[in-house]
Amino acid sequence: MGKVQKVNKRVKTLETTVNRYESLRKRCDDAFDLMEMLMLEEDDELGAELVSETDDLANDAEELHIDALLSGPYDANNAIVSIHAGAGGTEAQDWAQMLYRMYTYYCEKKNWKLTVLDLLDGDEAGIKSVTFRVEGEYVYGYLKAEKGVHRLVRISPFDAASRRHTSFTSVDVMPEIDDDTEIEIRPEDLRVDTYRSSGAGGQHVNKTESAIRITHIPTGIVVSCQNERSQIQNRETAMKVLRSKLAELKEREQMEKLAEIQGDLKKIEWGSQIRSYVFHPYQMVKDHRTGVETGNIDKVMNGDLEEFVRAYLIMS
Repeated sequence: MGKVQKVNKRVKTLETTVNRYESLRKRCDDAFDLMEMLMLEEDDELGAELVSETDDLANDAEELHIDALLSGPYDANNAIVSIHAGAGGTEAQDWAQMLYRMYTYYCEKKNWKLTVLDLLDGDEAGIKSVTFRVEGEYVYGYLKAEKGVHRLVRISPFDAASRRHTSFTSVDVMPEIDDDTEIEIRPEDLRVDTYRSSGAGGQHVNKTESAIRITHIPTGIVVSCQNERSQIQNRETAMKVLRSKLAELKEREQMEKLAEIQGDLKKIEWGSQIRSYVFHPYQMVKDHRTGVETGNIDKVMNGDLEEFVRAYLIMS
């Protein structure tokens, strides 16, 4: 993305924010006028309308407030998300798939577009890993709240003895970087391997080596893509993922340096456990960073993450 396109995208985003504010202010004025009418003459129907509009205004104002907090250098970008099952075999792989399903529903609720870039099925059930791109407004700003290790406690459906199991799955979230002059990738630093695609994708699957794996030798970062229809497209997508990983690495190093300069006693843990999902012996989802918790675990697994995301953004 060129500089002009970046500026235009930024201008469009700011215009959208201003328009939302102006609309919200007008609705507040209308609600105030309605309240004055009710003070002069009671009307049950108008009263119910005022209560409903007040609730909507509160939710919309909170969303605008959250958006105002998204001022990081990459917050307005799309995001690339990777989910990796931890140790534990089938149980952990099933947990990885459950999280992928949860984020799929969350993206649908936010009207974001999700595209799978790479997926490795589990041995018996679930998935070993999946990488997907999410496109929309302030996607990275919101999804960065999900970066870390997610812990599941439940009675395993794969255990004949019906014992309780604890599983861990890591979620990595990176801003999508189309073109960043500060992120230099030298061709001599790359090792590119091709292999046959293993997933759905048409007649070419398993017949041609269209899948791409790129290793960035200086950092050891490995990215892959197999879901595009040609080797060229897979390579382009893999390079986007690599550029995003390098940008995330750079941002992490800057944050660690800043914390060191400021003498921040809070250790930055990029791979730390952030949230627990307990299915047994009770039901609860608890975020260990913000303290937010809920007993409605089905609602969370069906993509209702706003309470957790908003608390994280306000805290940070």
